[in-house]
Amino acid sequence: MNFRLTLFFFLLFVSTITFSQVEEVNPPDYIKTITFKSNTNESQLPILKLNERLQLEFDVLNGDEDDFYYKIEYYNFDWTPNKTLLKSEYLQGIDNVRIVNYENSFNTYQIYSHYNLQIPNSQTRLKISGNYMLKIYNDYDELMFTRKFMIYEDLVNVGVAIKRSRDVRFVQQKQSVDFKISSASMLFNNPKRTIKTVVIQNNNLNTVISNLKPLYTIGRSLIYKYDTESSFWGGNEYLYFENKDVRGANVGIQFIDLQDIYHHYLFTDIIRANRPYTYNPDINGNFLITALNARDVTIEADYTVLHFSLQHPEMLDDKSIHVYGNFNNYAITENTKMTFNPRTGYYETTLTLKQGFYNYKYVIVDAKGNIDEGAISGNYWQTENNYKVLVYYRDLGARFDKIIGYGEGNSTNISN
Repeated sequence: MNFRLTLFFFLLFVSTITFSQVEEVNPPDYIKTITFKSNTNESQLPILKLNERLQLEFDVLNGDEDDFYYKIEYYNFDWTPNKTLLKSEYLQGIDNVRIVNYENSFNTYQIYSHYNLQIPNSQTRLKISGNYMLKIYNDYDELMFTRKFMIYEDLVNVGVAIKRSRDVRFVQQKQSVDFKISSASMLFNNPKRTIKTVVIQNNNLNTVISNLKPLYTIGRSLIYKYDTESSFWGGNEYLYFENKDVRGANVGIQFIDLQDIYHHYLFTDIIRANRPYTYNPDINGNFLITALNARDVTIEADYTVLHFSLQHPEMLDDKSIHVYGNFNNYAITENTKMTFNPRTGYYETTLTLKQGFYNYKYVIVDAKGNIDEGAISGNYWQTENNYKVLVYYRDLGARFDKIIGYGEGNSTNISN
């Protein structure tokens, strides 16, 4: 009896691990500037049409010209591993292949090697739409980092409209995403069961709204028009800096110091919550590598140490402040954590980043890892945000969730 009970709990534990949602793995500190996008979109979250080219680039700062290998795995709608498909059913060719394209930095203070991977290539081609994970391993088969990407097919039309919140309590702080899925040829069988959706704000997978059901159907159209369920906090425009000239003070940089490499000190930021909204054009949390007098910024842009400071009273509870943005895939790590300096009265931290134009903001994280993006920056319905809607479909009896449609909207056209 005890053996059966033990076996039951063991199987329950294993099933919990097996079917838990997968999280992306952050790289070690010597791997930086991971850019991951399609060849048709500058967005750092790859959502690409089937057979479009996917491009991964990253820098390794140890100067050892290490070997790296890539593997690709397929996932269900909810990012649990798909156990029913063989690799040959979603991948043509092979993976676990070495990344052969790399170059060493040229004329930089910080030595690094720049790696470049494109898919499809002569070894690997993806065959179906859906959720994928790209995994990068070193020569010792140790996992270095992972990145999610999504491939879609144009089988349905997805219309997206951004509205002010219909909840009067948050009409000044939230934005609501309405959308319609329609097709002239595709007949949706039991859409509340077979159709699933994901809504993404500013390419940030930390804040997605998923699995909304259609409120009603009109002909061959599915209508999603919720009062609260599809609402996002509006946030605020991102702060930004540019250090394309490593020796000169650029946008957002107060002064420069040369040590082993250049150190750039940003102007001290302030709390923007509860202040009037001010339009400040940004690129919605993204970043762009750029450098003056460089023919090839991938190997000629240098690394600098950025000094961030925030005027904020010391917090004595279990919460912490982090620098937040797509420069590290919106990850919360020890490197992004700020510490209070009693001498200056500011929260401070440093990040080593490649030359470029960067968006960032400050967020508060509690002991459970919950992120409050608006605590320091504020939330405003006027904020310009980008929204993406993905439509998944698994027909009755099917073994995987394919993505049949993709739509995009922007809150610059927000209406009541």
